[in-house]
Amino acid sequence: MIRTIYFIILAYFLLGGLAFYFINRNKEPRQAQQGWVKYASYFVIIHVLFASIIFDPRAFRWLAVIIVATGIFELFRLFLRSGYQKKRFFAAFLLIFLVFSFGFLVFSGLSQGLILFTFLILSIFDAFSQVTGQLFGRHKIFPKISPNKTVEGLIGGVLIAIVSAVLIEGLISASPTDAMLMAAGVAVFALVGDVATSWYKRQYGVKDFNRLIPGHGGFLDRFDSLIGGGAWIAFLSLLMNVF
Repeated sequence: MIRTIYFIILAYFLLGGLAFYFINRNKEPRQAQQGWVKYASYFVIIHVLFASIIFDPRAFRWLAVIIVATGIFELFRLFLRSGYQKKRFFAAFLLIFLVFSFGFLVFSGLSQGLILFTFLILSIFDAFSQVTGQLFGRHKIFPKISPNKTVEGLIGGVLIAIVSAVLIEGLISASPTDAMLMAAGVAVFALVGDVATSWYKRQYGVKDFNRLIPGHGGFLDRFDSLIGGGAWIAFLSLLMNVF
């Protein structure tokens, strides 16, 4: 099963690479180069996370702690650089982030199959919402907060994620319907996490938290959707256990 999953990942990457070729061929050389740097960085990140989930769950838990700790640092750093502006907004956002981070840390301790399922759905949604958005995007969803996100990109990412959920439903021993509903929830919360951090950055007048990850920015620029989607699965698991 794991080998099949990995081949699915590689197939999606090849498909995404082909799409990036068509996207980048009409761009200026510098923009095209930045696009390929982002693609290569994403390839490395996906493999690191995939390996941590497959070979040693403790490794993924430590990565989750690092992601959350670095995210908190990036929020504080931007707040400090602004000269402590918008204190109430910062306090409210930090509280919400801590709630989602708690959910994400709980998620990192769930079963391997559930973590892998969520991770794959997140990766597929994130990648193909960007690809379909750049290929077909015309209508912006949040033009002032996240101008690159489009209705067409969101629809494309969600549809591919839902279809993919059926292919990997064996990871969670769920029916196709349940797998698709879980995937839809993951996509929604991934979008919420992404848009929330974009809103935070706009409040302080920056595009990225930093340039730590080539082509992506800071940890929150890359992992905000993972925190949101992971938190959703954790909260869903807690609710299912209660009821």
